[in-house]
Amino acid sequence: MVAEALPVETPSLEQRLELVARAHGFVAFGVADAGAAPQTAERLNQWLADGRHGDMIWMESRAAQRGSPAGLWPEVRSVIALGMSYAPVHDPLALADHPTRGRISVYAQGGDYHDVVKRALKGVARWLVAEAPGAEVKVFVDTAPVMEKPLSAAAGLGWQGKHSNLVSHEHGSWLFLGAIYTTLDLTPSIPGRDSCGSCTACQDACPTQAFPAPYQLDARRCISYLTIEHDGPIPPDLRRGIGNRVYGCDDCLAVCPWNKFADAAHAHRAFLPRAELVAPSLSDLLALDDAGFRQVFAGSPIKRIGRGRMVRNAAIAAGNSGDVRFRPVLKRLADDNTPMVADAARWALAELTL
Repeated sequence: MVAEALPVETPSLEQRLELVARAHGFVAFGVADAGAAPQTAERLNQWLADGRHGDMIWMESRAAQRGSPAGLWPEVRSVIALGMSYAPVHDPLALADHPTRGRISVYAQGGDYHDVVKRALKGVARWLVAEAPGAEVKVFVDTAPVMEKPLSAAAGLGWQGKHSNLVSHEHGSWLFLGAIYTTLDLTPSIPGRDSCGSCTACQDACPTQAFPAPYQLDARRCISYLTIEHDGPIPPDLRRGIGNRVYGCDDCLAVCPWNKFADAAHAHRAFLPRAELVAPSLSDLLALDDAGFRQVFAGSPIKRIGRGRMVRNAAIAAGNSGDVRFRPVLKRLADDNTPMVADAARWALAELTL
């Protein structure tokens, strides 16, 4: 008697889509209904009303589009949320005891994630359009008015932790997020569940007390905001807390216990750290002119802040170093043509004479 062959189950569109996404370098995949994060707009509007966005005016000017996927694209039915790992090779906190070296956030030590993630998103989107004729898609990574974190949580990639960033059981805090909006009705994934519990490690680690409460961030006190987004003098009362951080801050991410499951082997090769960005000398950063800045940071997300903000940050770090050998270069920078650089250099000189 010949056994009857069991029917072979055909993989669903969502299953095949996940395989394609992983082939393009994404390690996290999920689907959410376009209306799956209904509290996003309310929370965003309250955050803006409290002024916690600082001078990030673009957050305010496109709030209606940012509050929900349909606000940006009325025809959207599903959101495909994707994550690409940049789990660090080195301890992100290792330079805390090396005050003459600049600390650069892990995400910016390799290639520009905007380019890498968008290229991969487009590859996935092209496959989807070919597989589902008539489907329309739009791809987004960071620069569009899209709230990737609550959408990714709704799609099951993880949850928004007490530091407000996405946390994954498998990849910790080290995911670049991208989204594909589509007119297709896809089957949603199971949403992520908050697993922070009673832990307050991220809150306790913040050097400038940027968290007024768990799950709330005041960007005006956040070192990442101050060193990257803020174009002007950094408030004097926050400068000592910056320490030797010259671009971003990883402290609240790095102390998250869920990072013990993150594996640097899963990180995309494009984000492997460039040797010159792992522990740059403050002396080298303070000596940068415009041409030198562009040369050093070509192909890096750091290039968008310009020479002025980088040298401002390096001057503050020099002032926090306690090393009087920085005084000659700071004296020169005290007359810099960029006011925020001159201001930071004068502050640093005063710190080094205390």
